Amino acid sequence: MAMSIRSTAFEDGGEIPQVHTCEGKDTSPALAWTGVPSGARSLALIVDDPDAPDPKAPKMTYVHWVLYGLPADAKSLPEAAQAKALPAGAREGTNDWKRTGYGGPCPPIGRHRYFFKLYALDTALPDLGHPTKAKLEAAMKGHVLEEARLMGTYQKKKH
Repeated sequence: MAMSIRSTAFEDGGEIPQVHTCEGKDTSPALAWTGVPSGARSLALIVDDPDAPDPKAPKMTYVHWVLYGLPADAKSLPEAAQAKALPAGAREGTNDWKRTGYGGPCPPIGRHRYFFKLYALDTALPDLGHPTKAKLEAAMKGHVLEEARLMGTYQKKKH
């Protein structure tokens, strides 16, 4: 069975509810996954937006959340996941707001896509401190057994 990731907050390709954005409480959506391969030793999660700053002329991928060291037997993350409530061994990296933890969608213009990417790794990564996405991806290189993706969209409400 292929690995898959889902959320009770939105369907794949659907709109991320406002509560999980900068216009709401800016809390992470509940996430759950299945099909982690038997050889996995740990999991990592990267949430990013390839449409920044403008989906019509994207210039960068904005990173919203970096997590690694999730136990291979973990099955989910609760809504509004905080560092102290993460599964044992899980560590947070640095997002593009230069802080750890989840930062919700806050697109300056247009409807952006947000990818929740779960990676099954054949190793337990060492403590990397609070790595950026690039540093985590470098550490994961050659260790990814499988990847699952969930994509949600968001556009700021008109005021």
